[in-house]
Amino acid sequence: MSQAINSALFGWYPYLCLTVFLVGSLIRFDREQYTWRSGSSQLLRRRQLMWGSNLFHVGVLIIFAGHFVGLLTPIAVFDALGISHEFKQTLAIVVGGLAGIAAFVGAAMLAHRRLYDPRVRANSSFGDTAILLLLWAQLTLGLLTIIVSLQHLDGHEMTKFMAWAQGILTLQPEAAGYVLDANPLFKIHMLLGMTIFLVFPFTRLVHVWSAPVWYLGRGGYQIVRTRRSLGAAPGGQR
Repeated sequence: MSQAINSALFGWYPYLCLTVFLVGSLIRFDREQYTWRSGSSQLLRRRQLMWGSNLFHVGVLIIFAGHFVGLLTPIAVFDALGISHEFKQTLAIVVGGLAGIAAFVGAAMLAHRRLYDPRVRANSSFGDTAILLLLWAQLTLGLLTIIVSLQHLDGHEMTKFMAWAQGILTLQPEAAGYVLDANPLFKIHMLLGMTIFLVFPFTRLVHVWSAPVWYLGRGGYQIVRTRRSLGAAPGGQR
């Protein structure tokens, strides 16, 4: 029974989450473009929002990049580069830990602002609060897994998750077997992470797709007119 449950949760559930994540995002963009935004309450408790948002976003971006590279890069590539499992594990703990703490503090600040400021709470939907608390819980679990990782500095435990993630993306039927004996804390962390992908299209997280990355390569300058020039009539007369 345990193998059947493990197969369902880590062999089939990932594909359900990825399918809903991609198809749901596409359908929402096509049919509900007016809801394709993150929402804003920046005029309320702006200082707390600025610190919380910056800490959260920087930390999450580092964590996402680390998970993406760490899980999806074939082990043979690390071996070819001379990067040992021990070094990779230590690097993940140090960098991931610091980024996780930053994101955790940022999420806590944002959650406190959203829950305890009556004006912000009145402008928040149930989904806004729920997804923020879900992310905060995921960050908490991620930090707790560091305690377990410190007991496996040889990096062997991490290779299981690499094999699982790459097995899922390459459609390997036996992918779930790689994490069958993984620590339960890691499994809960993985399940909650997949669930975030599952609910992604139904939350404000869809604004991630619209991140203005293209601005980094944008040519030319933006023309900004002063208030004086905007109020002046042609010919210099008001």
